[in-house]
Amino acid sequence: MIENWEAGKAGMVAVIVVFVVAALQKETRPSFQKIVTALEETGKIILDIAVITALAGIVIGALHFSGFTFKISLLLVTLSGNNVFLLLIITALGCLFLGLPLPTTVVYITLAVLAAPALVQLGIPPLAAHLFLFYFGMVSLITPPDCLPVYIAASMAQAIFWQTGWTAMRLGIAAYIVPFIFALHPPLILMGTLKEILIAVVTAVVGVILLGAGCAGYLFRPLSWITRGLLWLAAILLLLPSTSNVLLLADFVGFALGAAVVAWEWSRREHVPRAVTESGTIIP
Repeated sequence: MIENWEAGKAGMVAVIVVFVVAALQKETRPSFQKIVTALEETGKIILDIAVITALAGIVIGALHFSGFTFKISLLLVTLSGNNVFLLLIITALGCLFLGLPLPTTVVYITLAVLAAPALVQLGIPPLAAHLFLFYFGMVSLITPPDCLPVYIAASMAQAIFWQTGWTAMRLGIAAYIVPFIFALHPPLILMGTLKEILIAVVTAVVGVILLGAGCAGYLFRPLSWITRGLLWLAAILLLLPSTSNVLLLADFVGFALGAAVVAWEWSRREHVPRAVTESGTIIP
């Protein structure tokens, strides 16, 4: 109760600060009509959240009283054969499957009760387990076949729905990989020594950048498949959890390979593409 009260006070202070800062500038100064509109929209959002939370609470309560929650956790651990990585894959697929008909909030709340205990039972820290579920609950929004935000963007851009959905997955590939990394290597979410945290954060940031460039196929200029493959290899080496000297060596090799590719592409950036195909692919 006290924690909820403190959270409520913090939220109220944040609202007041935002209102005061907005009032200092003429461009963002809220008028009476804007305040009324904001209150109306906030009320609608709160009603949506209340309904979703209430329905999720009914489902979770029924699962608790029936004892099905414990059975689901036991079943997941049994299916994975006590293999943490396999359990993470099963849980991720469950998040994506539930994300087809349900909002992200409901997916997280449901699996926080059903799957999180199984993840914690196999040694994953509770914070990492819940972040893993939340990540994949959100990733379902860009995963075909039911990725409504992507389809809305495709209709606005007059693009092909399926092609846009797969492109969204390709450009957001890091969102599918990073949860596995911090679930198996907690220093990425700031759980560990200062040295472990610094190494994990730096290698993850560089690895995600290289991975994104490889998937997008562009870094200062369009990339060949060989260059993209080298970037993917460097990203994988950097994203491997640095839990031993061998993996630290892998990080070093990945960083050196990525730096070499980036330097090469930077030196060749003046070679401007000359043509564009009908599909939008740039031909160097």
